[in-house]
Amino acid sequence: MSLVKLDIADFVAVVTLANPPVNAQSMELVEELTMTFDTFNDRDDVRCIVLTGEGKHFSAGAELKNRADLSAPGARWRRNRVVREVSYAIMDNAKPTIAAVNGSALGAGLGLVASCDIIVASTNAVFGLPEVDVGLMGGGKHAARILPHSLARRMMLTGYRAPAEELYRRGVIEACLPPEELMPWVMEMARTIASKSPLATRLAKDSMRTMETMPLRDGYIYEQGNTAKLAKTEDAAEAVRAFVEKRPPVFVGR
Repeated sequence: MSLVKLDIADFVAVVTLANPPVNAQSMELVEELTMTFDTFNDRDDVRCIVLTGEGKHFSAGAELKNRADLSAPGARWRRNRVVREVSYAIMDNAKPTIAAVNGSALGAGLGLVASCDIIVASTNAVFGLPEVDVGLMGGGKHAARILPHSLARRMMLTGYRAPAEELYRRGVIEACLPPEELMPWVMEMARTIASKSPLATRLAKDSMRTMETMPLRDGYIYEQGNTAKLAKTEDAAEAVRAFVEKRPPVFVGR
């Protein structure tokens, strides 16, 4: 049975975690999610991705009840590698991803959220790193990418769960919406992104991801390089024609 649901329409892929009751991340789910995101790099019918969870939770974290025996030589190393790669499948993906957080995003769930490009949550969403309460660690580095210094450490050291309203107030998430408004709001944003030149959004995401760890000068040089690449494309010429002719552009991805 698939643990990841996929629906594609209007160049938007909706990826739904489907492992009830809390969308815990089993190894099977993690591997399926990684494979799903890998396909988007080669799909012309996907220009933007929405990641969400089925039911009342986004993802309550790694599956603890049915953890595999990791005592065999190499077992723990393989598990750690597989768990790492799912974040890179999202972060390094050519297509921008919006997290639609509809409930708990804890531990590895928060790691998935932090790997997305844009984060939107419902008012019943909570974010946390509860590993300290079960004798584990994980997700701290991902959380530190998007959370303030003190808050990330508070979560990691105490298990504190921050409500969506707090993260919206702190500027971590783009919107905090009633549950029934979450997906319509996110889908409108996704369709807006999908309406842009797919080459432009690819290079924009590539720029933001790559510049994140660069000094200002090096990052701006990299961004200018992507701008030069984009300027030579058919989509760039179409954007200029559409502006002059006062009509919506028709992008072909070349």
